[in-house]
Amino acid sequence: MPPIKLYPRTALALLTALNLLNYIDRSVLFAVQPMVQSEFHLSNTQVGYLTSAFLGFYMIAAPFVGPLADRYSRKRIIVLGAIFWSGLTLLTAFTHTYWELMVRHTLVGIGEATFVTIAPTFVADLFPEKERGRIFGIFYLAIPVGTAAGYLLGGKLGPDFGWRFPFYIAAVPGFLLALAIAFLPEPQRGQFDSVKETPERGTIAGLVRNRAFWAVTLGMAAGTFSLGGIQVWMPTFLVVERGYGLKEANEMFGAIVVVCGIVASLAGGWIGDRLLPRMKGSYYFVSALSMALGVPVMIAALFVKGPVMLPAIALAAFFLLVNTSPLNTALVNAVGARIRATAIALNIFLFHLFGDVPSPTLMGYVADHHSLQAAFVLPVIAMAVSSAILFYGMRFALPLGVAAEPGAS
Repeated sequence: MPPIKLYPRTALALLTALNLLNYIDRSVLFAVQPMVQSEFHLSNTQVGYLTSAFLGFYMIAAPFVGPLADRYSRKRIIVLGAIFWSGLTLLTAFTHTYWELMVRHTLVGIGEATFVTIAPTFVADLFPEKERGRIFGIFYLAIPVGTAAGYLLGGKLGPDFGWRFPFYIAAVPGFLLALAIAFLPEPQRGQFDSVKETPERGTIAGLVRNRAFWAVTLGMAAGTFSLGGIQVWMPTFLVVERGYGLKEANEMFGAIVVVCGIVASLAGGWIGDRLLPRMKGSYYFVSALSMALGVPVMIAALFVKGPVMLPAIALAAFFLLVNTSPLNTALVNAVGARIRATAIALNIFLFHLFGDVPSPTLMGYVADHHSLQAAFVLPVIAMAVSSAILFYGMRFALPLGVAAEPGAS
C-alpha cells in the first residue's frame, strides 16, 4: 500500500486509540466509586464533586486550548497533553486524601481538553470531505467502547488489586501512543476543504454571525441535555420505576449503550456521507431526523411496560447516538481551518454548559417534587428541541464540493 494511503489510516488509528483511553480514564472512577467512597469516608455529594470538577475544568480549559492549536503545532499540543494526563493518571498511586484526588481530577480534565479540542481538526485534515462522516464515525467509537471498557477495567481489577490499580493500566498506553503520535507528519490545515474562507468561517469575530456553527452548537447542546440526563438516571429509573436489581439494571443499560453506540456511530456517519452529494445539509438532516424519530420511541420506553420497554430503550439510545459523527462532521465543515480548533473549543464549552451539566440536576429536582418518570419528560422535550433546531439549521449548511487534491480551495 502506498505511504500516502497508509499514513492517514495510521494516524486515525493512533488518534482513535488515544481517544479510547480518554474515555476509559473518565469512566474507571465510576466503576470503583464505592471503593473510593469507603476508603475516604465520602458522602455521595463529595463523590459527585469529583466528576463535576473534572467536567468544569475541562470546559474552562477548552477555550484556552483552541486558539493555541490554531496558531501552533497541533501534534505537539496533543502529545504534551497526553503525557500530562497519563502522568497524572499514573500518579493516582500517590493520592491518599480526598483533596489530592480532587486535584488529580481537575488537572486530568485540563489535560484531556487538549486532546478533545484539537484531535477532530487533525482528523478532518487527513481525509476528503466526502469521507468525513464515516471517519468521525470511527473516531467517536471511542465514546461507547471506551466508557464500557472503563467500567470493565475498574469492575474486574478494582476488587482484586485495589481501586488505584486500574488507573495504572489505563495510564501506561497513553505514554506509548503519545510517543507514536510524535512521529506522525502534521497534515496541512484545510488541505481538503472545498469551501472558500469568508469572514464568517475564517475569523473569530465572524464566528458570531456563522449560522451553520450556531445551529450545530445549539442542536448539540439540546441533544447533550437529553443524553446526559438519560445516562445518569436510566439505571435508577429501571430500579425505582421498573423493579430491576441495581446490578442487572447497570449491566442491561451498559450493554445497550455499547452495542447501540457502535452501530449508531458508524451508521450516522455513513448515511450522512451517502446523502452529501444530493443534500447540502445532509449531516444536519440525519441528526434532526434521528432526534425526531427518537421522541415517540423514548415515550414508549418510559410509559409502556412489559416486553416493549427494553427494545424501546435500545432504539431510543440508537437514535440519540446516531448524532455523534454527523454533528461533529457538520461542526468542522461549518468553520474554516484557521479557526477550527477555537470553534470546537467554544462548541465544547457551550454544549456542556447548556447540556449535560444542568440536565442531571434538573431531572433530580423534578424527580424529588414529582416522580422519576416525570423527570424523563425533560430529555424527551430536549430531543424535540434539538430536532427542530437542526431541521431549521439545514438551510445554513454550505454546499460542499469534493476537493480533488490536497490544498484545493
